[in-house]
Amino acid sequence: MTARAHRPAAPSAPRPLALVRSPATGLSTAEARQRLSQHGPNQLERGHGPSALSMLAGQFKSPVVLLLLGACVVSGVLREVADAVAIGAIVVLNAVVGFFQEYRAERAMEALRSMTAPRARVRRDGVTAQLPAAEVVPGDLLVLEAGDVVAADARVLEAHRLATNEAPLTGESAQVEKSAQACPADAPLAERFDAVFMGTSVGTGTGLAEVTATGMRTELGRIAKLLATASEGETPLQHRLARVSRMLLFACLGIAAVVAVAGLLRGLTAFDVFLSAVSLAVAAVPEGLPAMVTIALAVGVRRMVSRHVLVRKLPAVETLGCATVICTDKTGTLTTGVMTVRELWGPDRPALLDAAVACCDAELETGVGDTTELAILAAAAEQGIRRAAIEAARPRVAEVPFDSLRRRMSVSRSDGHTYVKGAVEAVLPGCVAGTAGAAEANARLSQRGLRVLAVAVGDGTEDEPLRLSGLVGIADPPRPEAVAAVAAARAAGIETVMITGDHPLTAQAIAAELGITHVHARATPEDKLKIVRAWKEKGAVVAMTGDGVNDAPALREAHIGVCMGKTGTEVTREASDMVLTDDDFASIVAAVREGRGIFDNIRKSLVYLLSGNTAELAVMLVAALVGLPVPLIPLQLLWINLVTDGFPALALVMDPADPDVMKRPPRPTDEPMLGRREWLRIVGPGVLVAALTLAAYGWALGHRSEAEARSLAFAIIVLTQLLMVFGSRSPTRVFWEMGAFSNLTLLAVICASVAAQLLLQHLSVMVRLFHLAPLTVGDWALAFAAGLIPVTIIELLKLARRALHARV
Repeated sequence: MTARAHRPAAPSAPRPLALVRSPATGLSTAEARQRLSQHGPNQLERGHGPSALSMLAGQFKSPVVLLLLGACVVSGVLREVADAVAIGAIVVLNAVVGFFQEYRAERAMEALRSMTAPRARVRRDGVTAQLPAAEVVPGDLLVLEAGDVVAADARVLEAHRLATNEAPLTGESAQVEKSAQACPADAPLAERFDAVFMGTSVGTGTGLAEVTATGMRTELGRIAKLLATASEGETPLQHRLARVSRMLLFACLGIAAVVAVAGLLRGLTAFDVFLSAVSLAVAAVPEGLPAMVTIALAVGVRRMVSRHVLVRKLPAVETLGCATVICTDKTGTLTTGVMTVRELWGPDRPALLDAAVACCDAELETGVGDTTELAILAAAAEQGIRRAAIEAARPRVAEVPFDSLRRRMSVSRSDGHTYVKGAVEAVLPGCVAGTAGAAEANARLSQRGLRVLAVAVGDGTEDEPLRLSGLVGIADPPRPEAVAAVAAARAAGIETVMITGDHPLTAQAIAAELGITHVHARATPEDKLKIVRAWKEKGAVVAMTGDGVNDAPALREAHIGVCMGKTGTEVTREASDMVLTDDDFASIVAAVREGRGIFDNIRKSLVYLLSGNTAELAVMLVAALVGLPVPLIPLQLLWINLVTDGFPALALVMDPADPDVMKRPPRPTDEPMLGRREWLRIVGPGVLVAALTLAAYGWALGHRSEAEARSLAFAIIVLTQLLMVFGSRSPTRVFWEMGAFSNLTLLAVICASVAAQLLLQHLSVMVRLFHLAPLTVGDWALAFAAGLIPVTIIELLKLARRALHARV
């Protein structure tokens, strides 16, 4: 295991400003007003989220969408109103779906914003008053007590058992005890015991602190500024689809040019040449592609909600599926986030717990108090030992509170005993009995990253001889499901990297339990940002999880930023692509599975769409080159691309993820959306469908009218592509292995499309609109027979490849 304890030079610890009045009275109202004007409101600069208009405009940036808009304009110029309206409706529908998904996610994020303290208690003009946190200024005296959210960075002037929870800022899981004694100027942030920081919370005790920094000049603000240096790049899916879109655009223009030249050489009019070129453009563009990708991602979003993941940005759904590294915070993500008694050492464990509870001030029922005491109370309650019963049977007589110098506390009770609890090195020297083996046990527990407390009992005061009852080892334990999740990620070829602000021993111990080998402890926000960038420079697709403000810059820099929904801060949520509503690392791994399934579904739907477009292009191109009448008019091609290609492709993306999807390594970042295997599955079936369609069309032209020949070709190409979808669900598994009813939406779409095609070719209004002629029963029998040929060949080839591999 490799552990790195990052301890960079830290800025000087906050020091108090000169007060206008004595610390006992605080600032005057007039002075506070002047300082507010000088320093500005005590609030973080919040970047404005995307407006509704910009989110809507963002739906029209795809090259395919721009190509469709061009086809819409051309159709309008040619007065092909039906074509123009249909293409325009597709573009608008796709934009509306994408817009509302992102709009809902942004509104959900607004409901989660609740980071900084809304109000603060300060001493002004000699009295304590509550005021909006935004009005706190440097020099104000903060009056702190348990449960408060600290409104600004401040120097501690008075501390009475004062301890704060700084996990959002530093990653430390344990509360940090505060003191009025000054710390060294170069102390790391996690060890500035003489200061409290904006956005942290008071766990126990009371205190008085003088504000040294507000707003963007606080530690919280400094981290927020780092977000500006983090970059958001194009996602792998966006990159792959942009490459496919550019390829389609160039192919469309090239083929249209070839047909135009051929038409002019044959003596066709300019209008006829232009019409043929537009027909080919309509045939070449997969009109269902933008909607298919949007629906696939939206389906993924819906499935991820059931996995406790809220997606803010649609492309992040698929990006998570190709992650090769998950950089994760420790506290609350890999661990439960709750301090727990992990081990007890001593001759009599019930007696040890009884003595420990007798020396506690926390309230288990309300959850108020020091986190280590709450852990002791919870462990004791499981053994039937409760503080309320002890208080009733053995009331307190006297007590000496804990302080950071003595590092222990004691409670004298009516039974004549004094109960002492504290750091081992503070309690053990006063013990005259029960200490055999205690030093070795302390070393063993500390090596495991546990926070060790010693508990002792005496017959007089805490300064008289004590009997050691035992040691209590406390830590934030790993989530039970995190162990399996880390193993599942490893099996899927994903490296889990722990990055935490916690102590190296604690980080190493938790990592050993979880099977994590890359550990970065005492990591600052700058360190986290550098670690993510280093992995990206190695070519990794990085997902970064976290909840604290110290995680936000790294979340923004990562390909996928994942924020904890329960404990995540406002700044962190704003920097993230998705939010875990249960703060569970296992949910991330489940989301990776969904992401991989989404990519598979998008790829096979794209293959299906393009194989249909290949068939249409081949039919139109061959007919134009050999001088046959146009087999399919633009409106018919648009119907094919929408009804018989588009809708089945949309249903195809709803297929469940392959059971073996997490047994494969992550996709290489440079792997194209369409590789050699995909192009074979596009061109092969496409050419076969085109050959069947042209053969039937050529035969019908010699025996029937041109309208009847076109109608037969139209029916054959529609049915072959509709039935071919059943062979497109998996490149390796045949239809019955996929489960006939595992995608009921697909079955419903195919049945509805076949019914729509039958109505289209026999309703008089539609026959006239689409320039068709009714077909006989024999024609339909021929069309269905031809339609079964491609799908049958596809399935037989799968079985043949499987048999060949079995022999090898």
